[in-house]
Amino acid sequence: MGLSWQQGPLAPGAVGRFLTPGPLPERMLFAEPLRRRMRVRFGDTWIADSEDVVLLHEPSRYPVAYFPLSDIVADVLVPSPHTTEHHDLGPASWYTVVSGAQSKQRAAWQHTGLPDHADILKELVAFAWRAMDAFYEEDERIVGHAADSYHRIDIRQTSRHLSVRIGERVVADSTRPLVLYESGFAPRWYVPRADVDPSALTPAQGQTFCPYKGLAGYYDIAEAHRAAWSYEDAWTEVRRISGHVSFEPDKIEVYLDGKRLRLEPGQNVISHGVDRNLTLDETRLPSTP
Repeated sequence: MGLSWQQGPLAPGAVGRFLTPGPLPERMLFAEPLRRRMRVRFGDTWIADSEDVVLLHEPSRYPVAYFPLSDIVADVLVPSPHTTEHHDLGPASWYTVVSGAQSKQRAAWQHTGLPDHADILKELVAFAWRAMDAFYEEDERIVGHAADSYHRIDIRQTSRHLSVRIGERVVADSTRPLVLYESGFAPRWYVPRADVDPSALTPAQGQTFCPYKGLAGYYDIAEAHRAAWSYEDAWTEVRRISGHVSFEPDKIEVYLDGKRLRLEPGQNVISHGVDRNLTLDETRLPSTP
């Protein structure tokens, strides 16, 4: 999303191009001060709290937040023998994260042999998102992955005719869909429930969280697995799509004004996987001071 993945400007499948006379490097990383307070919770304890987080944008990956060692609680990071080699940033050493009686192996890492041009990441540590209990910006929980400062969502009402079919069966038919424009994605069309045949939707197991939209539930349609999704209680900023249903045009027939929609290369969702049994209530619990 934003800069570095889907079809963002630093992604391999960028939909636009830089207007330069010569070719750019195949891979470009971008790091910048986040300029937001971010906190990490693990073992019912705040283990990191910083206003000096650096966000790393790497091609085809979600943004990663790096914390200064000085803003991480002492003795939380226990060195481990595990090391890896990053394509651009060199060797990385990994840590076991320990807080009280709780510990998680390979839950944080630090780049230990950075090239000079990447010294903005020197003495910074990143935490594995799924290994931690929660990440917060100020007192609000961020779910799914670190939020991209360049990510944007616009929603527009339209009277265009959207229909969804599987074979001869009409699954949805609407002249009042909402179109959601989101950084790096193809436009997504959301249909009011009243314009969808509910008997065509079979709830599918697994849900995902989006830091920008909230909790998504999925549906199978006949043999098309997870071919539709809905945000039943979307975040305030995108409340208009709450309860609407969107359909994946690479899994089911979706027609807009009679023309079938097809995703171009790079427009399909690159998922970070099903989230671990989180609920809306859990994500909205107030933080502990």
